[in-house]
Amino acid sequence: MGKADFLSPKAIANRIKSKGLQKLRWYCQMCQKQCRDENGFKCHCMSESHQRQLLLASENPNKFMDYFSDEFKSDFVELLRRRFGTKRVHNNIVYNEYISDREHVHMNSTQWETLTDFTKWLGREGFCKVDETPKGWYIQYIDRDPETIRRQEEQARKKKQDLDDEERSARFIEEQVRRGRDSKETDETPVFTELKRESEEEKIAFNLGASSSVAGPSKSSSGLGATALKTAASSSTKRKDTSSGLDSRAEKKKKSALEEIMEMEEKKKQQQQSVRTDYWLQPNIVVKVVTKRLGEKYHKKKGVVMEIRDKYGAVVKMIDSGDKLKLDQNHVETVIPAPGKQVLILNGTYRGTEAVLEGIDEKNFSATLMFTSGQLKGKRVGVAYEDFSKLA
Repeated sequence: MGKADFLSPKAIANRIKSKGLQKLRWYCQMCQKQCRDENGFKCHCMSESHQRQLLLASENPNKFMDYFSDEFKSDFVELLRRRFGTKRVHNNIVYNEYISDREHVHMNSTQWETLTDFTKWLGREGFCKVDETPKGWYIQYIDRDPETIRRQEEQARKKKQDLDDEERSARFIEEQVRRGRDSKETDETPVFTELKRESEEEKIAFNLGASSSVAGPSKSSSGLGATALKTAASSSTKRKDTSSGLDSRAEKKKKSALEEIMEMEEKKKQQQQSVRTDYWLQPNIVVKVVTKRLGEKYHKKKGVVMEIRDKYGAVVKMIDSGDKLKLDQNHVETVIPAPGKQVLILNGTYRGTEAVLEGIDEKNFSATLMFTSGQLKGKRVGVAYEDFSKLA
């Protein structure tokens, strides 16, 4: 039977088949040849060129399998990083896009038999974060590029600085509003004075007669006018003295007990805020890694702070593996030990002081600490969870 004519339906079908992706089970990875059907694949396996390739592979089978496995892993992870980034995606979606390339490395030539085994291997090696759901396995690429990590840390530090600036400006505005309200209340408070006379028999008289204004004042009217002016002047002077006396008494009035307690609490809060800082790392404390960027090997693991770098960073030695990591304070959190253990206060008025954990208040997210040395020995204070950590 001859070949199909050009542009005939058979010829067009053959070109479509040769151009598109065919069945993976009829592909020979060693010869990199795709067969169209089972008969063609059988004929290829019996060919002399295929037999020569098998002889070469039988001399060192691990070399070829490692090569194909490494190529498959590299291409798959590169597609996941470039196409989906750090998004969580189903592993079958990525695999379907990967095999759409006709020249891809087939999985039957690698060390993994199924896609599930390959997905689990990616999770164990720390390339991706994997989780199993009723719908199948999902993977999420872990970007460990130093430049990306540095950029993310800078963005987090800038965001934190912006939040601190906003809190500072909001606190300043609130203080200005409070001062303005207090001054307004002081200015608008009316002061009542008592009207008193020097003598009950003394009378105040005014000469309002028309004749006196026309013909001129007489002796009696002039004497009466002088007496009235003198009395009015003395009464106004007395009223001023009385008002000044009331003002002084109002200023010297003692504050109530509630006002004094509120004032003391406000001063105490201001002192604590002035002592607090936005960095809390200290040497020889135990911390827990909370970032997921380093993979499951270090996530939720504990370590000891060995050295402080630039206030916000530290060199942490992991307790389980002994590895040393350079971490930012945003990547770790404090560790709360069992009652009776030694802790170190990291922030606030008693920063840098050692104490013993006595009890935990879960409702208020704080703990009761007792100082064991120095002038504060025996004193108990309440400290928030994030302001103290276990001593190594």
